[in-house]
Amino acid sequence: MSKLTDLPKRILIGRALRSTQLGETLLPKRIALPVFASDPLSSVAYAPGEVLLVLSIAGVSAYTYSPWIAAAVVVLMFTVVASYRQNVRAYPSGGGDYEVATTNLGPRAGLTVASALLVDYVLTVAVSVSSGVENLGSAIPWVAENKVLAAMAIVTLLTLMNLRGVRESGRIFAIPTYVFVSGVFALIAWGIFRAAVLGDSMSAPTAGYDIHAEETGLAGFALVFLLLRAFSSGCAALTGVEAISNGVPAFRKPKSKNAATTLALMGGIAVTMFCGVVGLALATDVKMAENPAKDILIDGQPAGSGYIQQPVISQVSAAVFGDGSLPFVILAVATALVLFLAANTAYNGFPVLGSILAQDRYLPRQLHTRGDRLAFSNGIVLLALFAAVLIYFYAADSTRLIQLYIVGVFVSFTLSQTGMVRHWNRHLRTERNPAERMRMIRSRAINTFGAFFTGLVLVVVLITKFSHGAYVAVLGMAVFYLLMTGIRRHYDRVSEEIAAPEEPGDEMVRPSRVHSIVLVSKIHKPTLRALAYAKVMRAGEVEALTINVDPAETKGLREEWARRGIDVPLKVLDSPYREITRPIIEYVKRLRRESPRDVVSVYIPEYVVGHWYEHLLHNQSALRLKGRLLFTPGVMVTSVPYQLESSELARQRARKRAEWNAPGSVRRGPVSPPARNKDGAGTRP
Repeated sequence: MSKLTDLPKRILIGRALRSTQLGETLLPKRIALPVFASDPLSSVAYAPGEVLLVLSIAGVSAYTYSPWIAAAVVVLMFTVVASYRQNVRAYPSGGGDYEVATTNLGPRAGLTVASALLVDYVLTVAVSVSSGVENLGSAIPWVAENKVLAAMAIVTLLTLMNLRGVRESGRIFAIPTYVFVSGVFALIAWGIFRAAVLGDSMSAPTAGYDIHAEETGLAGFALVFLLLRAFSSGCAALTGVEAISNGVPAFRKPKSKNAATTLALMGGIAVTMFCGVVGLALATDVKMAENPAKDILIDGQPAGSGYIQQPVISQVSAAVFGDGSLPFVILAVATALVLFLAANTAYNGFPVLGSILAQDRYLPRQLHTRGDRLAFSNGIVLLALFAAVLIYFYAADSTRLIQLYIVGVFVSFTLSQTGMVRHWNRHLRTERNPAERMRMIRSRAINTFGAFFTGLVLVVVLITKFSHGAYVAVLGMAVFYLLMTGIRRHYDRVSEEIAAPEEPGDEMVRPSRVHSIVLVSKIHKPTLRALAYAKVMRAGEVEALTINVDPAETKGLREEWARRGIDVPLKVLDSPYREITRPIIEYVKRLRRESPRDVVSVYIPEYVVGHWYEHLLHNQSALRLKGRLLFTPGVMVTSVPYQLESSELARQRARKRAEWNAPGSVRRGPVSPPARNKDGAGTRP
């Protein structure tokens, strides 16, 4: 199998890196920004539209509330960014919200945060990729007709990119992210210039349409509920903000300072783009509806099922740049790409959090190990599998998937900020320096406001989105919580069971003797090797054991045994039902009952073959027998390998492959200077 997978692995993933090269994979701020902030930055492609979609229920007149909703989202964004800047300074180890909640609120709160973040990361990939596929499908019909297949292909591509390592994936993803940000800023600047300086009238493609209001004359509680629902939808702009606090170890030194700076940059850029797009959407008279086929009216008639509703950013771009112009096309392509790459935030957050949870014994230990490229490969693959399942079951429909969104991230926001308040309270009890106390009091005030605000938003999100699909996210959090609790309980139980005792116990008492059993089917080289090895072990008693399934074969075995004069007694067990495993197990258990202080050592001759398909033809009985014997106390199982000719040829092939450098596996680096002889002349090895 190594022959089949080594070359493709090296080409797709790259050459393996030494553990000492981990420092080479750390990120500067210019690369960290697109790596960790692509999700909140890309949300400008759909968050403004989500606000207008909800407001359209009350008709076009409700759009006048969108600036106030945008202002509330901006306040929330600045609050969350300011709060997380305190987090990355106080907890730079990369545990993020999970570490903050566990340290200050206890393990249960930490597990709740971890469950919420894991669900949110999976949803980030599913929503971002599905949204990107939908945007791309408006230009490429094949993608629209095969959304699920296209989404799966994008997830696979993102997975391979991230398996190459966080630094390489960051370089790949930086270009489209910066093109998108530059394009949106150019859109806002040119739109303001045209309106304020040139006095141009800009109209979106939907400016002449009307919206059929599903509910008219909303007031009082109904209006408040609608505005709260629109606000909760706009909060999609905040998803992914927490990824930087989980990815602090990936930054170059000084890690905390660089992470805090990146957070501030991300917040400022995201807020500017969000407000700019919302403002231009109102200025260009964009129309959006939750059910465009029925609620969008063209010349007083419903648009119909053939109507394709373009995203807000596409409509604004068409109004400002001109539909089909070069800047319009560039921004459209960059938007589709950045939506795909927004999933990269989750690809960097999920594996790191999974590694920390695995280190704390809440997830399988395999998630804590780094792969060939020093990325947490198992976590990356696991995230891709979870996201692929969601994409398949929801048919890559971002409208349905986005209803599951946001809940997890605001659970982690709220518990993290509450934990930070306790963190500052604990430190203020012992701190006596007035300057430090003032700094801590200021930080506590920021985190207190953040905890209150995000908690309020969490309640709003649960109330307004629970029946629309948020319950699935809550259910996913519960499943993760119970799963991690069960894994931790198992690891704790095993750790307690195998812990070395302080006083000598039964584990340190030497057995009275060793009773060795060599399993024999016929006399051949593997059997003779196993017999010789068993005798060398100087056991108290050595015997050969065979099962009488065919009397004629058993008789022939006895005769050849006697003819060869083998000095090991041969014991034959009858098996009237032609079973092999059961008689051996029962015989070994009987020996243990008769001599409980003895150890039974079973030697099993096995063939070593050179091709994977040959394993299907040999050693099947040995595998079943070993599996049963492992559950028998006081029994040791030893495999005695015999290398067939095909295995020797395979070993030679492996040696040749090891001496041949596949593409991507050539080691680069400074060449050692040539050795010097006594005369000072250079020599070659």
